[in-house]
Amino acid sequence: MRAVGLITEYNPFHNGHLHHLRESLRVTGAETAVAVMSGHFLQRGEPALVDKWVRTEMALRAGVDVVVELPFPWACNSAPLFASGAVRTLDALGVDALCFGSESGELAALQRCAELLLTEEARIAERTAHLLRQGVNYPTARARCLGELGVADGELLAAPNNILGIEYLKALRRTGAAIVPHAIPRIGAGFHEERAVGDIASATGIRHRLGRGEEVADFIPLPAHVPFGRALAAGQVLDEEHLYRLLSARLLRGADSLRGLYQVEAGIAERLYGAACAGEGYAGLVAAVKSRHLTRTRVQRLLAYVLNEVTAEEMTAWLETGPLYLHLLGATEKGRSWLAAGRKARTLPLIGNYSRIVPLLKKRYGATSRAFFLASGMLRLETRATANYTLLMRRWRGGSRVRDYTTDVLS
Repeated sequence: MRAVGLITEYNPFHNGHLHHLRESLRVTGAETAVAVMSGHFLQRGEPALVDKWVRTEMALRAGVDVVVELPFPWACNSAPLFASGAVRTLDALGVDALCFGSESGELAALQRCAELLLTEEARIAERTAHLLRQGVNYPTARARCLGELGVADGELLAAPNNILGIEYLKALRRTGAAIVPHAIPRIGAGFHEERAVGDIASATGIRHRLGRGEEVADFIPLPAHVPFGRALAAGQVLDEEHLYRLLSARLLRGADSLRGLYQVEAGIAERLYGAACAGEGYAGLVAAVKSRHLTRTRVQRLLAYVLNEVTAEEMTAWLETGPLYLHLLGATEKGRSWLAAGRKARTLPLIGNYSRIVPLLKKRYGATSRAFFLASGMLRLETRATANYTLLMRRWRGGSRVRDYTTDVLS
């Protein structure tokens, strides 16, 4: 049974995602769709609109067969690391193909860019750093570098989905994964656009509409309405005011308390503390920290690391080692059959809820091994991220906040 891999956030699942899912199955001839999905904190550093189980249920109802969580260290990180973690996860699961959305849809052109970025990595990094110091933003700097190297389609790097697509292609090359890539042209609204095109709006546009109290049902696939509508009605959604207050309480412990956290480099701890002392609201906090060398996205990721107490030492070790286990969030009957058929070929343990995870990891890696030590640390981070997310909801549903231990695999 052939399976196609999808790298996703589904924040929330919308009609554009449904188009991507259906096209991925059609183009590859796959029978099973396997989504690797970010958990509660996303690639751009923002907490998700609704929790990972609501988004999983939306995806399953819309036709995805398997949803596996992308671990925090890769889910909430730069595009190259996000791509690396997602590709390694799909490779460990044993999918046959990877389909990603792209503004261009031109796989050959994206592969040319990816190849050049690999072969000229040091040269491009040096030139990009020079342009960044001059105030040029990262995508434009990378596009200009490729243009200077004679790549006519270097502007591909200025589009967000193309950027991620190129990173997926680079990750496939680096890992040597036997996964066949396909680029699916993005339709409708652009990645960050607020306007809708027909019944397709970007996830950003949908979230902004919800923030203004507008109706979004037309942009969500009908099968996904029930779990999404239930979460909205119950107030089980991100509350930015809760996020701001929780972050402020952590930052106001002082600059010294921030040292040693991931990417909190010289001067940044003081900048974060100063912003908490003077800022107002989450957007104001981000704006107060942002600078020419600190983009909005990087600031948001910094705040996610601070909130979840992610140390530089641990993160460096995790990124070097790679994922050590996979968290299965949901699977349809077809998805469970595919997982059962590939059980022996999987290269990482696949776990449902965490109630029995520690004995399983001890058996897999050995109780005194470095791998078990790192996996245990990653487990604590994921548990902490879930518990923190419950504090960010407008209304908490009650019960245990360590939901990874109590929530069964959805179907």
